[in-house]
Amino acid sequence: MASFAQWVEGARPRTLPNAIAPVIAGTGAAAWLHAWCWWKALLATVVAVAMIVGVNYANDYSDGIRGTDDVRAGPLRLVGSKVATPRSVLIAAIVSLAIAALAGLALAWFSAPWLIVVGGLCIAGAWLYTGGSKPYGYLGLGEVAVFVFFGLVAVLGTQYTQALRIDWVGVAMAVAMGAMSSAVLVANNLRDIPTDKESGKITLAVRLGDPRTRLLYQMLLAVAFALTLVLILATPWAAVGLVALPLAARAAAPVRKGSGGKDLIPVLRDTGLTMLVWSVAVALALAISVR
Repeated sequence: MASFAQWVEGARPRTLPNAIAPVIAGTGAAAWLHAWCWWKALLATVVAVAMIVGVNYANDYSDGIRGTDDVRAGPLRLVGSKVATPRSVLIAAIVSLAIAALAGLALAWFSAPWLIVVGGLCIAGAWLYTGGSKPYGYLGLGEVAVFVFFGLVAVLGTQYTQALRIDWVGVAMAVAMGAMSSAVLVANNLRDIPTDKESGKITLAVRLGDPRTRLLYQMLLAVAFALTLVLILATPWAAVGLVALPLAARAAAPVRKGSGGKDLIPVLRDTGLTMLVWSVAVALALAISVR
């Protein structure tokens, strides 16, 4: 049986900023509209964290039973390394997604019931990423889904549940979050190009090839920081988001230098930290500017 530490590693804690940062950004956007609500932000955090853990376990299960993770350069996969049974990982995925669903139902009930439909689409997207007969993650659409679900939906959904409307500031933050969140997956898939090719997992990185995937990663980070400058039009305080630039430079260094395999693992961590620092800085800037 897998140890507790292995279950934690299997949940891929390096991806947690992809869940937490968009909620922070969306709450900052709600504060910009004088409408932030701490308990709705907390519920949104539960939804986002449970969702990404559920996605990660579902991905572990689906890739594991297909044999995609039998040989890999990245962190531990529970099914692929045979430290946990496929059934136990599937149960962990279902429990995580059920927690996300319950928290999402509560959030929708107190905000807008039609958001239940959005939540259902998110759960379907979580499973079909690598599950089902034709997983879209194997067709090069993973980054698009991450941009939509962990960028647009997460940020604008958080803003809407608190303010009951969205605005251009929220959209700018959502696109920035989506770009950085997609960059995490791009880095992950860049590392796995050789093994994904071998197993028949045709990710966007496999389609683009190594050089263009490295360029895409850097372009996504550039988009996020360009939007920081756009947000200065709302408030000069938004410039504080540039404090995350050194972290972004550190994250991009191995990608830019042509590193591969395990040398790209820190890129995921540093890109996640960039997201987290950027979201906190800009959210605080928006909140302070309307006091």
